[in-house]
Amino acid sequence: MGIRRQGREIAVQTLYSLEFLRQNLQLEESELTDKLTEISKDKKIKDDTKIFEFASDILINLNSNISEIDKKIKEHSINWSFDRIAKLDLSILRVATYEMLYTETAPAIIMNEAIEIAKKYCSESSGKFINGVLNAIAEELNERKD
Repeated sequence: MGIRRQGREIAVQTLYSLEFLRQNLQLEESELTDKLTEISKDKKIKDDTKIFEFASDILINLNSNISEIDKKIKEHSINWSFDRIAKLDLSILRVATYEMLYTETAPAIIMNEAIEIAKKYCSESSGKFINGVLNAIAEELNERKD
């Protein structure tokens, strides 16, 4: 498994675990880093690796833009209440949406990674749901470029 996939997985796991502690939308950077360190240790990933650095970058920047990311997910999860989205699915959607909105990574790569992570950790229906939401976001972003 590649460095970026591992980083995404750890970022998703960190977000998911913080979901149960979250009082508000934004967290302190130290909270994110502490939880990421805890999860990375459990996976035997040191905090001086590229995997940890990539996951940390995702989490810190995602956290700074969480309102916009959640807004985008809400807009494109048609016929599905935001509050009803499974927490793990939401964590995957947040990581992928962050990457689509704020990085240069191709949407097709982001969607593929998100679906692969969903296949590994989520229910069977999660992949289809995640794909549908991310595809709608990618189409909107593509329309804006034209």
